[in-house]
Amino acid sequence: MKASTLMPVLSVAELNSYLVALLESDDVLRDIWVQGEVSGFKQYPSGHCYFSLKDEGGVMRGVMWKSFAARLLVLPTNGDLVLAHGKVSIYAERGELQLVVDTLQPAGIGLAQAQLEALKQRLQAEGLFDRKRPLPLLPRRIGIVTSPQAPRCAICSMC
Repeated sequence: MKASTLMPVLSVAELNSYLVALLESDDVLRDIWVQGEVSGFKQYPSGHCYFSLKDEGGVMRGVMWKSFAARLLVLPTNGDLVLAHGKVSIYAERGELQLVVDTLQPAGIGLAQAQLEALKQRLQAEGLFDRKRPLPLLPRRIGIVTSPQAPRCAICSMC
């Protein structure tokens, strides 16, 4: 398909720069609070933190620079429900939307974490975490449970 002579043709970098300028000129997106569940949280040796905020309807990547992360009393963990303040921007090299966070406040535990805790409590109530009897020092037999889709292990391939 041939580009129209009436419409300007932008490079990817020019498009990303245009979108950054558009986002930075929007008063709502420059000063926004977002509530979501933390996922994939990682603080790198540089001090910068990268994570995702998610809810049942979507996911938004987040970044918190070292200077802001240093102000946190406690770093969030995966599954925490948080209120994040910052601005929406574009990571130009990848063309991805991200929330550049300057403040992070706990807001409880997230849905996935709450479901995991409920499952853990139910299994605990069933006694599935309790060891019924001690393991023998030297077992007489060892069983291997696998599935037809599982790859063969080195021990099985020697048989």
